Amino acid sequence: FFATMQLVMAGNDSQGLRYGTIETAVKHYQKWKEISVEEYQHLRHPEIDNILDTLALPLDKDLVCFCHKERVVEIMHDFIVFDRGAKKLCRPHQYFGLKSAQNFVRRREGGIYWHTQGSGKSLSMVWLAKWILSNCTDSRVLIVTDRTELDEQIAKVFDGVGEQIYRTKSGTDLIEQLNKKDKSLLCSLIHKFGKKSKKASGGYGNYIEELKKSLPKNFKAKGDIYVFIDECHRTQSGELHKAMKQILGNALLLGFTGTPLLKKDKKRSIEIFGPYIHCYKYNEAVADGVVLDLRYEARDVDQYITDQQSIDEWFDAKTKGLTDIAKVELKKRWGTMQKVLSSQSRLEKIVFDIIRDFGLKPRLSDGEGNAILVASSIYQACKYYELFLQRGFKKCAIITSYEPSPADVKDEDTGEEAFTEKLKQYDIYKKMLAGKSTETFETAVKKTFIDEPAKMKLLIVVDKLLTGFDAPSATYLYIDKKMQDHGLFQAICRVNRLDGESKEYGYIVDYKDLFMCLEGAVNDYTSNALGGYDAEDVNELLKDRLAEGRKRLEETLEIIKALCEPVPPPKEKMDYYHFFYDADATEKEQQKKEQKRMLLYKLTGTLIRAYINLANDMDEAGYTAKEASAIKADVVFYDELRKEIKLHSGDAPDLKNYEPGMRQLMDMYIHAEPSKKLSEFEDLTLIQLIVERGPSALDELPESIRNNEEAMAETIENNVRSVIIEESPTNPKYYEKLSVLLKELVDLRRKGAIDYKAYLKKILEIVKNAAGGNGDASAYPEAINTKAKRALYDNLEGNEILALGLDNIIKSTKKHAWKGNRIKEKAIKKAIEKHLPKEKVDEIFNIIKAHKAYD
Repeated sequence: FFATMQLVMAGNDSQGLRYGTIETAVKHYQKWKEISVEEYQHLRHPEIDNILDTLALPLDKDLVCFCHKERVVEIMHDFIVFDRGAKKLCRPHQYFGLKSAQNFVRRREGGIYWHTQGSGKSLSMVWLAKWILSNCTDSRVLIVTDRTELDEQIAKVFDGVGEQIYRTKSGTDLIEQLNKKDKSLLCSLIHKFGKKSKKASGGYGNYIEELKKSLPKNFKAKGDIYVFIDECHRTQSGELHKAMKQILGNALLLGFTGTPLLKKDKKRSIEIFGPYIHCYKYNEAVADGVVLDLRYEARDVDQYITDQQSIDEWFDAKTKGLTDIAKVELKKRWGTMQKVLSSQSRLEKIVFDIIRDFGLKPRLSDGEGNAILVASSIYQACKYYELFLQRGFKKCAIITSYEPSPADVKDEDTGEEAFTEKLKQYDIYKKMLAGKSTETFETAVKKTFIDEPAKMKLLIVVDKLLTGFDAPSATYLYIDKKMQDHGLFQAICRVNRLDGESKEYGYIVDYKDLFMCLEGAVNDYTSNALGGYDAEDVNELLKDRLAEGRKRLEETLEIIKALCEPVPPPKEKMDYYHFFYDADATEKEQQKKEQKRMLLYKLTGTLIRAYINLANDMDEAGYTAKEASAIKADVVFYDELRKEIKLHSGDAPDLKNYEPGMRQLMDMYIHAEPSKKLSEFEDLTLIQLIVERGPSALDELPESIRNNEEAMAETIENNVRSVIIEESPTNPKYYEKLSVLLKELVDLRRKGAIDYKAYLKKILEIVKNAAGGNGDASAYPEAINTKAKRALYDNLEGNEILALGLDNIIKSTKKHAWKGNRIKEKAIKKAIEKHLPKEKVDEIFNIIKAHKAYD
């Protein structure tokens, strides 16, 4: 039943509706966003609009929009797909974008579909292709790209969703496939509409005429052809495009792009493809949580010549045998002598800078995140790689278009010990590959980079991996290359992909000062590296790291203080403990307190990350020493409060999983003086620790709990209570008795009817019994010697023969992986019900199911 479920929804009156499908991770559940942009009003549903005006609550509005009978059926029929086994459904922007595209198709009108990088453009192409093939008579879809890797990626996407797509092998093959109707879904490089040796007399003008003559007799592209032009801003609108139109005749052209159109090309592109079908810009995707916001900083690497005279003398000595013309040519090749002598120093500084980030920055330091370094040349990439290795940073690799071949360096031997650039590049690459082919090496490295970032932390690239929808995402992008417009836009989008709770932003570190921030000349980056775009098309793409970091830190601190504001005076630690957890509260009150605790834990993690991102730059961010000290004190307070409330409330078992990788950073930045680290609690719960170490385990509790008898008692009681609730299904009778004993002991403590020393002795005994599962073994018959048998014995009124008999029946009847399998579970139930009263069958079956011994 659940495997075939199409939609899963959850909502409440304050937050509205979230939707997903089976196995959708919580973080990917979407909020429905009804289209409001004026130019797309025609996509709104009049019936929905009429009802919306009468509603006030967010949940009601979302239900009316998302669950309108026509829309919900349409979403299930046209907008759900299995992508390599994972069921996926559309986001609101994809739904409205595709509805608009369907209208264009119905009107036989071409246009441009612009959805920003990372917003699911590839799946949109899949859904639109499937819709066309299902709804348009005699239809065929041809997807055209301009790079081999994009052609491969398109094929992978369609294959992944179970759609058979044919990749044309050559220009001749493309013509053959178009001339017959065997294949309804094809993909091709645009270059297959032309010849590689296109330098025929007369250029492309004559070429098109020649092309017509070369076509088979009576050639006509068969079927009603719809052409998806991927990345329609590049070669897709040039002479090859004209050749394509000549061959395809009346085909309908639909352009797709993930980057804005350049100002100089926009008019021409719209003339060729038609108006915008639908736009989903970067700032919209960030606001909807589809991609992450980007944080930018320019870093200056000082570089200067200390002794120009010595450099000139060195150059003259090295070029003594050359003519003046040859010397000039040599200087042109190297640019300036500063490049020759100072580039090594500059690269070393950048390498040190990046290694320092891997030691200090969130995600980089904890192995959750990774980074890409963009070098200006293959040689520079190799130099970077060598310098990282020299500094002991070995979890990095180069991925470029370079294929080391002995033929490239056969004439490079200078007769001296020094390497030429080509020899050095060849030598470094061969050592890195270690006998593997470039393709095998790159595939393995890329997989490790994506799946295990702690083992492959940094990729050094030049052009590869910066474009395309299957290029790996990262947390940091370091740029040491002149880039602009499309190349730069696509590159910086490598770090905007969602990747777990701890990734809040993508970071761009610019060593080339592409946006002239160091000179302080501009705030509008569209006048520089992204100057080819209209400002509104790349609005809010990059934000200054320090300014935004300060805003984030102060906002989070304000929210967490507001959360704790209702804590009653005098706001001692016990007041905070009871505000966030009270064992005597009603179930409804407990749920509210649990929500508050979860919010406190989450906000504290956000606060710590926000602080760490600025910890080294508080003065640059505009804080005085006094202000910085006060913020640090606040962060320390909330960090400790979170730990203590986790322990006090019994939430502590989550401690080892919450905020993974943050401990090292917290110790580095937050704790002013060495503090006693509760390392035991990172891997063991308080109850496990007491069982293992006895009363001495209590010495490891935080000082604020340890020095307060009431706080200590409540902390132990709350943790025991959590264990009893958690373990109760394994032996209800036993844990019910334990629960009564705990309640009686708590009442005695509160009335002061037992001294603290005697209380501790009794509570520690209950702790051991709760953790042990069945108390004293001597209280059971000798044959009842496992937790599972004792659970049956306790819940069968001490019937030893029946307990042992059922134990044997279960073991002989159970099949592999029976839990959760309806048929296998039924077999066990049938076997035990012969020996039990009808009213006991379900109770005993649930106990059996709860025990790992019967897995």
